[in-house]
Amino acid sequence: MKHIVLMCAAGASTSMLVQRMQAAATEEGFACTIEAHPVNQAVDFADSDVILLGPQVRFELSKVKDEVNCPVEAIEMTAYGMMNGKAVLAQARKLMGE
Repeated sequence: MKHIVLMCAAGASTSMLVQRMQAAATEEGFACTIEAHPVNQAVDFADSDVILLGPQVRFELSKVKDEVNCPVEAIEMTAYGMMNGKAVLAQARKLMGE
């Protein structure tokens, strides 16, 4: 089972996106856990399969990459703005080589 972590300023603004991504994963039959947390907790999720940063914290990208052992990327702005769970799940899967 893959572990996907979304990070934003406080961990709250991504909660709706997490729900939409979980729905997309269920629809696709993709086994994963998806969580949202504040970006200042990135080191606690160093062994996740992928970490995606909300656009509002994309400036933290280099710092997070230095703190973790998994792929890290900022969520594409349009997909985030539209809360497009399917598109963000596809971005995560691509980063994991799925």
